[in-house]
Amino acid sequence: MNDANAAGGRQPASPSEARSAAREDIRARGLRATPARIAALVEIRRAAAPLTHAELAERLAASGVDKATAFRNLNDLAGAGLLRRSELGDHLWRFEATDPQQEEGEGHPHFLCVDCGSVTCLGDVQLTAGSRRRSAAVGTITEILLRGYCHDCGPAAG
Repeated sequence: MNDANAAGGRQPASPSEARSAAREDIRARGLRATPARIAALVEIRRAAAPLTHAELAERLAASGVDKATAFRNLNDLAGAGLLRRSELGDHLWRFEATDPQQEEGEGHPHFLCVDCGSVTCLGDVQLTAGSRRRSAAVGTITEILLRGYCHDCGPAAG
């Protein structure tokens, strides 16, 4: 997984700027900007794909953030609208940064490898106008999930 903001929001040039931006955004949503909360938001924003609680806790362990604190902060940040929480059919909640340029509640599609479980954001994939009309006749789309085999697991990988 490379480190690039999957949600497409602002990308500060330095770690110090990333922490400052996270601190501002957390406070703007009415939360206390604790060091653990700031670290969680910075790490999620750096991630190329949504992270599970376990993945985030592992990344933050070196800075002294325990699993329970990581879990509480993920839920607080999601409740404040700074993160989006998704369950992609594998019974694991994944968290990703929201994009300030996107309407609230509007997400982007994800690709889930049915073999290794890797998740890839497909931010540039859009439904066609015909698909949108057909979907509107049925209900409201809240998430799009594509399942298949990633390049490492597919037939060409063997």
